[in-house]
Amino acid sequence: MSGSTFGTLFCVTTWGESHGPALGVTIDGCPSGLQLNEADIQVFLDRRKPGQNAYSTARQESDTVEILSGVFEGRTTGTPITLLIRNVDQRSHDYSQNAQYYRPSHADYTYDHKYGFRDYRGGGRSSGRETVSRVAAGAIALKLLQSLGIHCTTYVRSIGPFEVPSHLIDYTHIQQNPLCMPHMEVATEVMSYLDAVKQAGDSVGGMIEACVSGLPIGLGEPVFDKLDADLAKAILSIGATKSVAFGDGLHAATSLGSEWNDTFAMEAGQVIKRSNHAGGVLGGMSDGSPLIIQTAIKPTPSISLPQPTINTDFQEQEVTITGRHDPIIAARAVVVVEAMIAITLMDHILRNMSSTLSGVQSYYRKDSST
Repeated sequence: MSGSTFGTLFCVTTWGESHGPALGVTIDGCPSGLQLNEADIQVFLDRRKPGQNAYSTARQESDTVEILSGVFEGRTTGTPITLLIRNVDQRSHDYSQNAQYYRPSHADYTYDHKYGFRDYRGGGRSSGRETVSRVAAGAIALKLLQSLGIHCTTYVRSIGPFEVPSHLIDYTHIQQNPLCMPHMEVATEVMSYLDAVKQAGDSVGGMIEACVSGLPIGLGEPVFDKLDADLAKAILSIGATKSVAFGDGLHAATSLGSEWNDTFAMEAGQVIKRSNHAGGVLGGMSDGSPLIIQTAIKPTPSISLPQPTINTDFQEQEVTITGRHDPIIAARAVVVVEAMIAITLMDHILRNMSSTLSGVQSYYRKDSST
């Protein structure tokens, strides 16, 4: 199986299965000298950790990270960093019946056809559990970005029919509710709604929004390696995502040019945009405005309601999914989306260092004089 590596210079490779002994990630290309320890990474893993509230799977995993390489005396050495997260609460017997049929909206059917064999214990590599490795790598990327004055704020903007209006968004509320919503009253309404959905044996989708501030102008390339194109690939590689939009997104299809265009102006001697419909990307390159990204997260496919499907003998049957599953994926996926954004941005920052001769000269002339 190929396709477990992402990035060009800041390169991330994830490994491991949902019900194997462990999962992990190797980060190649992290600059040396970054202060780093397990606690720096653990705070992000704790945001993703299952079993913390009524709206996540009951699986109990500590998701404790171990640094195996690439760090010495509290600093990165510039060599590959390998991180390990052990599985401790697998219940593989909960999934034994999955070997006999294809679960609706899962990768079972395509996996079998591609490889002729699959790990039916929670989906193996196609399980959402794989994202723990991405979050661990993203924690390092986020710390690197913060050292450059770049900050990413990510939250659940909507769940089902409930959405936080733009004028009510309050970042201080994000960590005050288990749904990571930026408004407590809306979050409280949603929790009542989710209780009813969960009681009915169903699930619901949501939309995650991210806002990145402090980006320099010019990240990304104007043809195939556009910043928004690479971000879209990174986010869509998360199993539960179904669409990605930038700025005002789909409204572009129904807007007039006079409504959509972000016009330029001067303010205090600086170039500004009067609006940010494009979401901080022009021609595939960052434009200095906040980067705004929306990600649609599908409902959890494993629901306890009876569903029609086919078995591995291609006979129709009805199934009721058992096991431990989230009634909503979006809340725990917030930090996963944030991680993939950070990994992509860090990769583009390193790639951008060679975009001009003056940039290369400024580094090497300074270096040669020391």
